[in-house]
Amino acid sequence: METTELLKKVRKIEIKTRGLSKHIFAGEYHSAFKGRGMAFSEVREYQYGDDIRNIDWNVTARFNKIYIKIFEEEREMTVILMIDFSGSKDFGSKKRFKDELVTEIAAVLSFSTIHNNDKIGVIFFSDKVEKFIAPKKGKKHILHIIRELLNFKPDSNKTNISEALRFLTNAIKKRCTVFIISDFMDKNFSKALQIANHKHDIIALQIYDIREEELKPIGLVKIKNAETGREMWINTSNRKVRKNYAKYRKKINAELKETFSKCGIDNTKIRTNEDYIKPLLRLFKTRT
Repeated sequence: METTELLKKVRKIEIKTRGLSKHIFAGEYHSAFKGRGMAFSEVREYQYGDDIRNIDWNVTARFNKIYIKIFEEEREMTVILMIDFSGSKDFGSKKRFKDELVTEIAAVLSFSTIHNNDKIGVIFFSDKVEKFIAPKKGKKHILHIIRELLNFKPDSNKTNISEALRFLTNAIKKRCTVFIISDFMDKNFSKALQIANHKHDIIALQIYDIREEELKPIGLVKIKNAETGREMWINTSNRKVRKNYAKYRKKINAELKETFSKCGIDNTKIRTNEDYIKPLLRLFKTRT
């Protein structure tokens, strides 16, 4: 993408998503994603009913009076966006492609961190970690992330969510809030997800297109697997074919839902042709 065209796209996304994050998401984000740690604030003299586990013995010994430590909730967080860059992102039957939707959502979440004074970092992954942008604060950093979202080209078209989760667990030592933005067209990542969620606060945003859920009777169609390159012809006019496909997708969705439930993962589904504001707000409100 040419530099001038890239800058125009970055500016367009900034104008749209920055306004959304400020006027719609700021309050909900602030409430839904609180800091998970407790930071030392001050000491004061012991009062009846105080927790004796918080006694500061050094200060107590120095002044011959009992003092306790006062803690406050840490508001500042680190947010990590884990973004699926596999081949299936380049699909969309209505309104926009999955990768366009992902970029907008990532931008909204990024600008929301500004209002909470949080750091934000990004992991781009396919069947490996393609790129890691370390967490930082500020508008300049967020615009850098958006440019990468628009212009980055992965080495691989395949997906391995487990590999990305292992990188997250090993690379990010401090507990953080993690948004996995993916279509989750992968298997056997439940264990890695469970381990990562034990250390961090994981939220799953499942991006999908309606044509991936059901087939319309439009005759003989050649389809291609964007991740493997495999092509095949299917007769969508055949009712049995459509029924079997719908059954298959229902099974896949049920397995994914069970995985999220088993691992204790907050999640929502967002379709390419729908407004992503409502499902995100619903998700935020379930966490307040």
